[in-house]
Amino acid sequence: MTTAHIPPALEQPWPTVYVGVGNSDDKLTQRKWADFLRELRDLIRAYPTKIHGWWYSGPEEEWQNACVAFELNPLHRADFRKELTQLRATYRQDSVAWAEVAVTDFV
Repeated sequence: MTTAHIPPALEQPWPTVYVGVGNSDDKLTQRKWADFLRELRDLIRAYPTKIHGWWYSGPEEEWQNACVAFELNPLHRADFRKELTQLRATYRQDSVAWAEVAVTDFV
């Protein structure tokens, strides 16, 4: 990660990013799933972000899923996605959902 000057949010809006991960193919044991989520959390915290929250599938659900919403400094988007891709590959996941929202309306 580079240590470039980070402008205030008013000078450069930070989009909200939603990252969704899952273990619906049961490739990961419970321990590996927990490791994957810990590493994802650590990755997000390694960058200039504003975390809005984490959501998880219920313990009684058949599949394990998690979603995190955070604002990410646009200057770090490419580096973050590269590291996220590496993390996905390390845990043998075919994909990670990435949804980026530039404008959020409050109604």
